[in-house]
Amino acid sequence: MNHQLLAAIANTIRGLSMDAVQKAKSGHPGMPMGMADVGAVLWSEFLRYNPANPRWYNRDRFVLSGGHGSMLLYSLLHIFGYDLSLDDIRQFRQWDSKTPGHPEYGHTPGVETTTGPLGQGLANAVGMALAEVSLAARYNRRGYVLTDHYTYVMAGDGDLEEGISHEAASLAGHWKLGKLILLYDDNGITIDGGTGLSFTEDVLKRFQAYGWHTLRANGHDYDEIRSALQQARANTHQPTLIAFKTVIGYGSPHKAGTHGVHGAPLGEEEIRLTKERLGLPQKDFYVPAEVKTLREEYRAKGRQLENDWQQVLDAFAQKYPAKARRFTRLLAGDFVPRRLTMPAFPAGKDLATRAASGKILDAVASKIPALLGGSADLTPSNKTFPKGETSFSHQNPRGRYIHYGVREHGMAAIMNGLYLHGGVLPYGGTFFVFADYMRPAMRMAALMRLPVIYVLTHDSIGLGEDGPTHQPVAQLASLRAMPDMWCLRPMDGAETAVAWELALRRTDGPTALVLTRQKLAERDRKALGWAPARKARFGAYVLTQDKNYDLIILASGSEVHLAVEVKKRLNQTGRRVRVVNFFSQRLFDAQPASYRQRVLPKSKTKRVAIEAASGFGWDKYTGLKGRKFTLDHFGASAPYKELYAHYGLTADAIAEQLKDY
Repeated sequence: MNHQLLAAIANTIRGLSMDAVQKAKSGHPGMPMGMADVGAVLWSEFLRYNPANPRWYNRDRFVLSGGHGSMLLYSLLHIFGYDLSLDDIRQFRQWDSKTPGHPEYGHTPGVETTTGPLGQGLANAVGMALAEVSLAARYNRRGYVLTDHYTYVMAGDGDLEEGISHEAASLAGHWKLGKLILLYDDNGITIDGGTGLSFTEDVLKRFQAYGWHTLRANGHDYDEIRSALQQARANTHQPTLIAFKTVIGYGSPHKAGTHGVHGAPLGEEEIRLTKERLGLPQKDFYVPAEVKTLREEYRAKGRQLENDWQQVLDAFAQKYPAKARRFTRLLAGDFVPRRLTMPAFPAGKDLATRAASGKILDAVASKIPALLGGSADLTPSNKTFPKGETSFSHQNPRGRYIHYGVREHGMAAIMNGLYLHGGVLPYGGTFFVFADYMRPAMRMAALMRLPVIYVLTHDSIGLGEDGPTHQPVAQLASLRAMPDMWCLRPMDGAETAVAWELALRRTDGPTALVLTRQKLAERDRKALGWAPARKARFGAYVLTQDKNYDLIILASGSEVHLAVEVKKRLNQTGRRVRVVNFFSQRLFDAQPASYRQRVLPKSKTKRVAIEAASGFGWDKYTGLKGRKFTLDHFGASAPYKELYAHYGLTADAIAEQLKDY
């Protein structure tokens, strides 16, 4: 494309960005104005996409990790033919518009992931590039290339300062993700002022140490931008970082190159002067005729790209019909067979729920080609490596098990990218206490309603001797409070199977499987008169009860067994008890009021909650007259049975305190 048209595109981006931020009276014009030239070259000459079908599988992915610069992305989407009108741009940052302050996945056509918390988008992009490599290795055949696309991520200094960038970039270099290209907006400015206030490292040397290919280019020189992108694409055995030297707020006569243009409107007079300098007419939301014509031109190009790819897929289906059916099911998100046979857990063989989870993965992984799982360097403890599978590596891209290393935050954000790419159902394991390290990415998964699966083991003081640094106390309450997060805590192997099936079949959000280190009893439910494990699907259910009971004991996971023992002690004194297994508070809250009333009748006000964790949140179910046997302090280093005894979480201790309740 000639320089004149590229300049027209770039200046249109600048004009739209200034006007939208000014109209909204808030926003970030600096980055869109500074990176407009890079965006113009990338989207017009390199990026492959179909604006009429933003979800076309073999498109290149473009992630704006610095989501505050959303007007750059919205301008590009509008210019190149996506379903985003000028009226939508005029409604920037307004209620129910397609142009929220930060890009939101599933809300705006063409937005690949929700970004804003810095570094998340960069790690998501690593996940997308990883998915591309995995699916290409497993489904491409000579003459039939179904998966072949690049992942571009635009990030600034703030993204690269965040710790998650180190975790994700290190893995990308280790995996040699050659189709991952990082467009670094090297403008030397942060909110506080120049980057020298807090950021003086040599970024390129850091990325070279990670195993990346690094380049420098003038972000306002179209020939340099083009050349750098060509060199990056040519290197398919390393990810590439291109440091584009740019001027934040490019074109503004008084604010360009200063932190004042980062996150505030330029003001009407400065916009007038900037448009004058850029050769733009003094019109709001102006798009010149030569740029308007690009919408239909790139729509036609996109349709042709997708049609060409579809022909390859059709030919592939003729030669490899079974593999093609499997591949198309993955693209449709049809991951799990209708009938999924789970392993049985015979009574009498005590088993930790983490071990039960491992047996379930052994049984189902081969039946679910979409599964791509791993652990943050706790594979033997998390029991997350299914039998018969191999480790993913640059040498073995077909492997479906990922060794993330001690990078919990990076793992969780990469998992989001894996799912967002399409064709992959990710799971990842660590100790439950380290969900704190993962939390920002878990929150993003919940916000985007991505059905990723977390295998969180060592779920309480029951892990024992490792002590309070590794014993989760507040984590259950914390995850239960997160919107759209399912937190499932099974009491035995049978319920662990229910938990896994719920997680695998879920399509509208993330699921945390909260599992024990210590062994739990596997009981013959039928012989004991207990409710079947399948009732866990309702979130909470009556496990066992006496006739004419007057006391309800509520518990989850390992503490359900303790609740049953408390019931036995109270029965010996003539007390009649109902035990309710609280497998998932969120699932229970989603049940009809009639069901919730049957499980927790309003007339039964004597209620007790037992859980080896914070009692926060249980009052909702125990009521004002209820009692809690919980752990509202940190644990200690000792064998777990001693800890339960010391903290009064034993059947005898609890029954003694309840005998007069």
